[in-house]
Amino acid sequence: MERSKDGFDSSFLYYIFDVLFASRAVYGILKAYFAGKFERLRIQEEQRRQHRKPVKVYMDGCFDMMHFGHANALRQAKALGDYLVVGLCSDEEIIRHKGPPVMNEKERYKAVASVKWVDEVIFGVPYEVTAEFLDRLIREYQIDYIVHGDDACYSANGQDAYYAVKKAGRFKTIKRTEGVSSTDLVGRMLLCTRDHHIENINGEHKVNETTGKSSRDFFTEEADDETSLSKSSTFLPTTRRLIQFAQGGRTPKPEDKVVYIDGAFDMFHSGHIETLKAAKELGDFLLVGIHDDYTVNKHKGRNFPIMNLHERTLSVLSCRYVDEVIIGAPWAVTEDMIKTMNISIVCHGTHWDEHSTSDGFKVDPYAVPKKMGIYKEIPSSSKLSVMEIIERIVKNREQFITRQLKKQAQEQQYLETKHFVQEL
Repeated sequence: MERSKDGFDSSFLYYIFDVLFASRAVYGILKAYFAGKFERLRIQEEQRRQHRKPVKVYMDGCFDMMHFGHANALRQAKALGDYLVVGLCSDEEIIRHKGPPVMNEKERYKAVASVKWVDEVIFGVPYEVTAEFLDRLIREYQIDYIVHGDDACYSANGQDAYYAVKKAGRFKTIKRTEGVSSTDLVGRMLLCTRDHHIENINGEHKVNETTGKSSRDFFTEEADDETSLSKSSTFLPTTRRLIQFAQGGRTPKPEDKVVYIDGAFDMFHSGHIETLKAAKELGDFLLVGIHDDYTVNKHKGRNFPIMNLHERTLSVLSCRYVDEVIIGAPWAVTEDMIKTMNISIVCHGTHWDEHSTSDGFKVDPYAVPKKMGIYKEIPSSSKLSVMEIIERIVKNREQFITRQLKKQAQEQQYLETKHFVQEL
């Protein structure tokens, strides 16, 4: 047997090379085979997904004084499926189970329909999802699951409003958004607290002396027991929450017509929504400026804004007509801001929320865009304002205080018995 100078058998080396070449050939064949197989499987999976029946989820409620907590519930509900159907109770149904709503059914419908995660709204649904109504949801709307928060919901007779759904195995739970509720907002208005306000970057938080009349003076001693109606906000703003609500946002293209509109957007309501919809129709990209709490309070006085900057920002971000927001926007629109943001149109509604005059805000905030010829007023189709909402609550003061006390007890029970639920 022939050996190399190094002592290796040459035939053994040839054998090793043959094995390596053969292995490479086998590897190539196997790679081609499995690559083709995996590609076929990928195509089959894609086709299966395309032909898969969309998962439809249903969530209902009163959605009175729509806030970001409602919007976050709808966002989570949408995450459980592909298509979100929202059931909205009529005024009559709410009165029967909870007492009079603050916002009427038309205002509540517009607020719910404007949320970017909502695909369809059914009006006039029952407060309790009975077996009969569940059957209708399945037959007529092809609903797969009914969704509700992890807080209990009872009908007028004290029964679990979702008993039939749970029995049918179609109930899914989502994490309730803590730190905000319609009950809490009513409490802020009845007591006129400013505890929820956020200091601006200069640390300014003090109420304007000219406009900051006593809360009690304005509402004529609306409530005597502060501890029973007020609640310290436990809302904790996070970057994750902002990212969730900014979902679907885009960067404007150089050729896009950017429309800018600003304001407090306090108690974000149907009047705001209609104006934002009209503003969006003026261009391609809607940029919304939201004033900070100090600016709003200095301008309007008393305990305004009712909702703080974080809460108002999330409410505006949940609106399907909004592309981007400026958090803590300047009171006056400057030429530098217009150039930086490539703004083509600056607009405002013709209806302004009532406010007190303050020495610090005598300058027209839209003087620059007016001079540049890019200012436009949008005819307001709604006269709804924060003051109007407060007046409705004051008008039904006794009923709302009674409801507040009842809800406070339910809230305490929830806090004592709650357990961890993963938010979607």
